[in-house]
Amino acid sequence: MKITFMGAGSTVFAKNVLGDSMCAEALRESEIALYDIDAKRLEESYIMVNALNENINEGRAKITKYHDIPNRKDALRGADFVVNAIQVGGYDPCTITDFEIPKKYGLRQTIADSYGVGGIFRALRTIPVLKDFADDMQEVCPDAWFLNYTNPMAMLTGYMLRYTGVKTVGLCHSVQGCSRGLLDNLDIDYELPIKEKIAGVNHMGWLLEIYDADGTDLYPEIRKRAIEVLESGITDHHDLVRYEYIRRLGYYCTESSEHNAEYNNFFIKNSQPELIERYNIPLDEYPRRCINQIANWERDRQKYIDGDVTHRRTNEYASNIMEAIVTDIPYKIGGNVLNNGLITNLPPEACVEVACLVNRYGVQPCYQGALPLQLAAMNMTNINVQLLTIEAAATLKKDYIYQAVMLDPHASSELSIDEIVAMCDELIEVHGDWMPKYK
Repeated sequence: MKITFMGAGSTVFAKNVLGDSMCAEALRESEIALYDIDAKRLEESYIMVNALNENINEGRAKITKYHDIPNRKDALRGADFVVNAIQVGGYDPCTITDFEIPKKYGLRQTIADSYGVGGIFRALRTIPVLKDFADDMQEVCPDAWFLNYTNPMAMLTGYMLRYTGVKTVGLCHSVQGCSRGLLDNLDIDYELPIKEKIAGVNHMGWLLEIYDADGTDLYPEIRKRAIEVLESGITDHHDLVRYEYIRRLGYYCTESSEHNAEYNNFFIKNSQPELIERYNIPLDEYPRRCINQIANWERDRQKYIDGDVTHRRTNEYASNIMEAIVTDIPYKIGGNVLNNGLITNLPPEACVEVACLVNRYGVQPCYQGALPLQLAAMNMTNINVQLLTIEAAATLKKDYIYQAVMLDPHASSELSIDEIVAMCDELIEVHGDWMPKYK
């Protein structure tokens, strides 16, 4: 079996996914192909993965590396699974651009990698690269599963599912830890296993039901305690935005408050700067994280290169998906897939995040029915932007970019149409060759 990792220069994430695979008996003798366009980072990951293979896997996997675009087909050739973790344009220059130009127009962001103007332009940079991946895969590994971890998840996965023939599922970290994190932060005692139902869109998947192991409905206590936190006036809590969701919409969602603060028109307002403090919203959070991650890597690089690396299996989905398909032992995930009637009050062409069964037949999404109306309405404000961004990437028509940003709840609540168009034009110009030419 062959696993190809695209964007292998993301060394720490490669360690987690590939280390997990080496911990699964059915995957331990795989060929692992590492691909990246950054030769230095690729070499560091290659050294690390080889050390990991020796330290936890008795050297049973075969590790190969492939640098730059001319070698991409060889990296993909014969793959059974392709894990995608690329970041087109990186922190410098593209992430900086995604933050600094909107800031000139008065539009402040927190993470800007999934929705909003930052997410839109990240998608427009990344989709052309994924199209090239898909073309190569259809030639050299047409039966492979594409496991996408790159954001903006819904836009990229939606494009792959609608405009390529590649078997694709999008995977996010937020589903696995949602319920336990909520209960732990509210100091609610519970017995494992928790029984839960989550459905919606990526980063705004709704925790629709949550029960203790004995069948006790935990939501009444969750709602009570979340509202108590809000009414206490505390401002140094990390999850106040999602607690406000609980109070006003009735339900919690999967991704963090710093993400969700910029997914709507409620919390980040130039006309009401006091909301930033009230809800503890970390503006410019993602650039700070990037700087810290770069510093942490500089600190830890030598340890990885020297082979001082070990691993215990994480809760990432990728290795479990591969294992379930190879062994036909069923496994349940929260996956990003094409809706096609799974959530009946969202569009069929939307990319939704729902429970999926995985076995030898691949990733099989499960029917969810209708969301509560207010939750579907919240999801639609994001789906509108996703669909228009995908259309922009597919047609190369600039008007779709303008329309995507015009319909973004945060951007449209802060900027006029003329300001949105001017901001988009400046972003297109500064991104330059990181994006294709739009007409």
